Amino acid sequence: MDTVMDKNIVEDAINAKPRLATFLLSFCMFSTGASGLVNEYVLATITSYILGNSVKQFSLIIAAMMFMMGVATWFQKKIFDSNLIEKFVIIEVLMAIFGASAPLAIYLSYAYLPGVFNIILIGYIMFIGFLIGFEIPLVIRINEDYSKQLKVNLSYVLAMDYIGSFAGAILWVYVLLKYFPLSQIGFIVSGFNFFVATLTCLYFIRHGLVKYVKTIISLLCITIALLTYGSINNRTWVITAEYKMFDDEVVFSKTSVYQHLVLTYNRLLDDYRLYINGGTQFSTVDEFIYHEHLVHPVMKLVEDHDNVLILGGGDGMALREVLKYKDVKKVTLVDLDPAMTTTFATHPLLIKLNNNAFKDARVLVQDSGAVKPRMVKTYQEQEDGTMKEVIVPDTEDIRMENGEYTLEGKAITESVAEVNVMNLDADRFLSTISGYYNVIILDFPDPNGIELAKLYSKGFFLKLKKHLAKNGMIVMQSTSPYHSKESFLCIGRTMRAAGIQNIPYHDNVPSFGDWGWWMGWNSAKSSEDVKSEIQDITSFDVETRYLTSEVSKAALVFGKGRLETEHETVNTMMRPVLMTHYLDDDWKIE
Repeated sequence: MDTVMDKNIVEDAINAKPRLATFLLSFCMFSTGASGLVNEYVLATITSYILGNSVKQFSLIIAAMMFMMGVATWFQKKIFDSNLIEKFVIIEVLMAIFGASAPLAIYLSYAYLPGVFNIILIGYIMFIGFLIGFEIPLVIRINEDYSKQLKVNLSYVLAMDYIGSFAGAILWVYVLLKYFPLSQIGFIVSGFNFFVATLTCLYFIRHGLVKYVKTIISLLCITIALLTYGSINNRTWVITAEYKMFDDEVVFSKTSVYQHLVLTYNRLLDDYRLYINGGTQFSTVDEFIYHEHLVHPVMKLVEDHDNVLILGGGDGMALREVLKYKDVKKVTLVDLDPAMTTTFATHPLLIKLNNNAFKDARVLVQDSGAVKPRMVKTYQEQEDGTMKEVIVPDTEDIRMENGEYTLEGKAITESVAEVNVMNLDADRFLSTISGYYNVIILDFPDPNGIELAKLYSKGFFLKLKKHLAKNGMIVMQSTSPYHSKESFLCIGRTMRAAGIQNIPYHDNVPSFGDWGWWMGWNSAKSSEDVKSEIQDITSFDVETRYLTSEVSKAALVFGKGRLETEHETVNTMMRPVLMTHYLDDDWKIE
């Protein structure tokens, strides 16, 4: 009896506007391709935030999902041809629920169920991959009744799936990641895919091609209700989870295109802590130890402070220390993430931490080409003490050549203020501008990913050397010489390979433990010459909370064997050994 009914359904389907049916099924493949790829990106991104090493997470997650798509494609051959539309609806319901809830479930499991986090993570990745892989051949089988030729059927379904993947990638890069939190993105893309599937299902119901109409409609309604409820409440759930993940009160949280920022406050210790992607960036109890070591020794050794460059340091703490020197004429701070600099320039709590270092800063609004100003942002203080961004025309007349020329052969110059903030990649910045800096301060996060490891590469240091004034100096935070010894030594080794002479120094920063820096230069001075100059320091020219001349001298002393290693390789763009060192040596105590 069921076989007769199925045959009648097929005959009705063939007569029911086949072009429209094929279009709807193809559109389902388009939306599946888009949402499936975005789901892979979301899972890989949130896992990178939690576990670090973005290359590893993206590679393994996408590979696992592709594997399960292959398994599902093989498995679907065991599914009978009866009730294919109902099976299609069930697959779409599962994809909507699991795809939408995946980022939220993974984040919540990390906060509340760390013991089973990996099980939940792997389960979601593999099940979503299975569903995507199952849907594609299922749609091809349904569409067989509308496109009799196999080559036509495959061209419609597979082409739309691949095109949808491309559209999803574009949407992810330019819209979703920029304007929505990860937990919301899951509901957006899964909701869109389910909406298209629902339209397709209603079309088949209208033409009497669905056997269990009431059951299917009930499933659709329940799924719509769940997606709506989750979309409305997911941000609240994430905030609640963040309170669970951190020991102290969360007073600020923001996700940008590049990273997730969380600021916590411990009332007992009066301690604010900044976390980026879950990793501690600073504690107000001791951040001044780190930043004074980063800035003042190099500023003391360099006589000319006219032009200072800070790469990274979007929190404004290093800038705060540099601005203590009244003879500094220009400071250029380059930080990739505009959310970082804007937050630390406007948030009432954070401007107190950096002593309102960005108050007089102007942020050059960059286009996709060379470093060329159009309009600039500045920060104006409001009556309530907060800072507000204001966009104004670029009218200042302090100049720096940007490497471009007019038809008359004159250098095109760009206007910069005393404090000039640029939100773009540091490597691209160095590749674009010309001119020299007396002091270059590198305040990057640790090299725990490929995108950060390149900022510690030989090629990057060669660009730095090109822009370092003759008697200028470079200083770079270089992770822990104790907990991550090979990473620390690799940084120094790579700087020397780029022709930058250097010396290491270190001190205890309680929030992090033993921490190290490398100081470099490209003059004829030897390492012993620079060490001798440090030994001759009797005092610093500005007020410090921690650093003294005696502390700077002591920072040059390392324990036996701490600067010795068997490794000789240097970190390059094509061979990022530093990342491998950092991840393999990750805070291991010998």
